[in-house]
Amino acid sequence: MANIKSAKKRILVNRTKAARNKSIKSSVKTAIKKVDAAIAANDAEAAKAALTAATSAIDKAATKGVYHKNTASRKISRLNLAVNKLA
Repeated sequence: MANIKSAKKRILVNRTKAARNKSIKSSVKTAIKKVDAAIAANDAEAAKAALTAATSAIDKAATKGVYHKNTASRKISRLNLAVNKLA
């Protein structure tokens, strides 16, 4: 356990940021699963709607620094490709 006051503060701040990042990553994964479920059901309209929501969630995560911009771009690209194959 840390003894120095600044080290104790860093531990608390890191826990807070980790919880925030975990929450954002979880919401992105949920959005991606909704797109995948719509694709599996061969529902093009639902897939497009879910894709829009997922793209927005991924972009927000990248903006907040949870995902690297290239990682976010790759995820969006793969989702777009899957939805376009359906249509």
